[in-house]
Formats: sequence, C-alpha cells, structure tokens
Amino acid sequence: MNEEEDDLRPPARLRALTSWQANKVSTIGARMTARHMPLTARSDFAVLAALEEYGPLSQADLGRRLGLDRNDVSGIVTRLQEGGYLDRQPDPGDRRRNLVTVNQAGLRYLEETQANADKAQAELLAGLTTDERRQLHALLAKALEAHQREPA
Repeated sequence: MNEEEDDLRPPARLRALTSWQANKVSTIGARMTARHMPLTARSDFAVLAALEEYGPLSQADLGRRLGLDRNDVSGIVTRLQEGGYLDRQPDPGDRRRNLVTVNQAGLRYLEETQANADKAQAELLAGLTTDERRQLHALLAKALEAHQREPA
C-alpha cells in the first residue's frame, strides 16, 4: 500500500467491524451486479427464483418472501407477465387473489439472469479460493439464520 492509499484508508476501529466490512462488500457487490444485470433483471431474478423454488404464490406471499412492497411486486409481476415469463390465475381456494406461476419462458429467462448473477459473484469473490468462497457463504448463511426473524 502506498502513502496516498494509506491517507484514504478508514480507521482501524471501523475496519475491525464485521458489519462495516459486510456493508462494504455488499456495496461493491451491488456495483458489480449492476454491471452484469439491469435493475429490472435483478428484481425479475428474485421473483422467478421464488416461483421456481416454492411453486405458485400469491403476490402478497411473493412480497413477504422477498421483503418487497406489494406495489413493487405487482409491477414486477405485470412486467414479467407481459414479457411472457409467468402466468397469473385466480386462486381456486380464494378467488379474491391471484396465484403467480413461472412458465417455461420464465425458467429460461431465470437461467440467463442466473448466469449474469454468477458472473457478478465470481468477480466479487475473485480474491478467494473455491474453498474460501464456500466457507464465506456458509458463515454468512449461519449469521443470517441466527437473525431470520428480523426484517431484512
């Protein structure tokens, strides 16, 4: 590290905070993800991934699972439906709500966006070995699991 870089370095007490480090990595990761995926693709990815994993869901359940406002979910679902990536049908158990289902075109789009997300992750974690990446992922998952009831 040269003298100029050292002059811009945050204080050691800050750098010692795991939460500070995680926030910095998150910020860098968001920038890298933005280079590989437009904002709409990121929200599309989240909705399609939820539908692939959990099957048909109401828009309200999608919002709860993803921590998104119902108005945002409605806009994403409408955009994906208009793009031909999912289907929306009345819930047979409660005709007042709709169930959203990913279709084959949506699964193909999910795979495309997954490839772009993977590129961003590889770029973010380039300084780590494969084993270190697995360890980091496992430790972060464990920390998040301990706080799963708290809002994201």
